Amino acid sequence: MKHAPNAGVVSANEGDRPSAKAGRPSLPGRKLGRYGFNAFCVAGFVFLLAPILVIVPLSFNAEPYFTFTEGMLRLDPEAWSLRWYESVAEDDAWRRALVNSLIIGVAATVLATTLGTLAALGLASPSMPGRTLVTAVLISPMITPIIIVAVGVFFFYSSLGLGQTHAGLILAHAALGAPFVVITVTATLAGFDRTVLRAAASLGAGPMRRFFRIQLPLISPGVFSGGLFAFAASFDEVVVVLFLGGLEQRTIPRQMWAGIREQISPAILALAVFLIAFAVVVLLTVEWLRSRSASAQRSVH
Repeated sequence: MKHAPNAGVVSANEGDRPSAKAGRPSLPGRKLGRYGFNAFCVAGFVFLLAPILVIVPLSFNAEPYFTFTEGMLRLDPEAWSLRWYESVAEDDAWRRALVNSLIIGVAATVLATTLGTLAALGLASPSMPGRTLVTAVLISPMITPIIIVAVGVFFFYSSLGLGQTHAGLILAHAALGAPFVVITVTATLAGFDRTVLRAAASLGAGPMRRFFRIQLPLISPGVFSGGLFAFAASFDEVVVVLFLGGLEQRTIPRQMWAGIREQISPAILALAVFLIAFAVVVLLTVEWLRSRSASAQRSVH
């Protein structure tokens, strides 16, 4: 009986405490919020992708127009055609542009990947002096306006006799693609366990053997991802080609630019669809390499 007043006080205090579920929204409210968020995300994706995806059906227009004809809207089979894809495949100018894009892109990618990987390995070393400054210099082509880069490349390479040459474009595109390799390889090396290198050194493996047999296979997804981004940057670049390239160095983007200014043809839409498909393949490959890199890092640990 003596403890009855205290018990009453405790029960009163407990009654004053707010319930743990008082601040939580109800289950219907959470579902409504989730559906609203998903709808907002879908609307954002549609807003961003619709101007790009509309090019795909327009490239099958049987008429030489950049708009949907009445027959296309009625889904008339005669209003749809592959004539613009055939035009691209049969045109010598487009074929030369594709060959130039592949030659310049592949050569620039190999150079950018090699130099970017070596730079990332140096930046990942704790004893590297001035890493912040060196990193800023290496990625500066990525953040500098491309028109400034193009003007600087034009005057510099022209003084060296590399203007209107494949070599000049390869060097310029390698400089533009190297920052992508530096960033991706540096990010991969951030999670690299260096104890495996020390273990290999204790077993008598030299620096080159440790790099090619242990480190390079583990960071290869990051290297390949950077190489893909470097190739995409070279394959899509047009401003530097406008300044530095000549008639013999016309790439796919440069030929598309000339087609828009000189002779408007829906064949440009067919090439645009090809570039969209190329970008999708690059993104899917990068995502696959990222998941593979994560699996490799987990297996090492």
